[in-house]
Amino acid sequence: MACAYVGRFAPSPTGPLHAGSLVAALASWLDARAHGGRWLVRIEDVDQPRCVPGADRLILRQLADCGLLPDAQPLWQSTRSALYQAALDDLASAGRAYPCGCSRKDIEQALAARGRPRERHGELVYPGTCRTGLHGREPRAWRFRVEPGVVRWTDRRLGAQQQDVEAEVGDFVLRRADGLWAYQLAVVVDDAQQGITQVVRGEDLADNTARQIHLQQALRLPTPGYLHTPLVLGSDGEKLSKQNGAQPLDTSEPLAALNQAAAVLGLAAHGGSVAEALAAWQRQWRDSYNPAGD
Repeated sequence: MACAYVGRFAPSPTGPLHAGSLVAALASWLDARAHGGRWLVRIEDVDQPRCVPGADRLILRQLADCGLLPDAQPLWQSTRSALYQAALDDLASAGRAYPCGCSRKDIEQALAARGRPRERHGELVYPGTCRTGLHGREPRAWRFRVEPGVVRWTDRRLGAQQQDVEAEVGDFVLRRADGLWAYQLAVVVDDAQQGITQVVRGEDLADNTARQIHLQQALRLPTPGYLHTPLVLGSDGEKLSKQNGAQPLDTSEPLAALNQAAAVLGLAAHGGSVAEALAAWQRQWRDSYNPAGD
């Protein structure tokens, strides 16, 4: 019998885990365990230029130190290009993906000509230049043709959410100009192929959800539930990351690291063993977040 709940933790191996990434790992593990489900680990290494050699194995070792063991062998996105290509071919044949010859400068100039300022924290909203053809440009990337309408979903922590992807993002990239697969396509294909039913991840990724729902619908794939966890902030008030001084997670004392992550999630500190702490937090989590209604 198939398990009703399947969750995952999907780190990018751009370096070791830090305090912020452990919060997402612990939350996703607890959510799966609290509901009798399976928990998987996926190494999201499609952006090869940013990956650090050996970081994937280090991440898996850090997780194991903290007692966070997946229920199947980890999966590497870099081995799955054929699946992503098949999805892109499906979208292209349905008229939902098209080649784009625009550079970033082209997009900036097109927006300036229309008198449209940058939106969404500086991200450029694609103006649809290549929707009707390349207009003499060489193809660079592949984009997803977004249909009009507001996407609505309910986040288990943040509540009711909505986004007009066409107005706020525009047609977004599926395969980049350098030939690498974009995050949005890879994560949607992998979540469906792995049977993920609940996505538990950091709040900084909540903005991606509407785009992923668009893709799920276009590819006739199920939409999982979503829960976006609180972020750990750096000294500059921004999300903790390697760019703003996040230190590698020290798992020589795993309970101390886990207690810090648990505090961010609103869970009580525990002074016993790692196994005892994880068991206690499962009970607390079950009382707080119950996607199955049981």
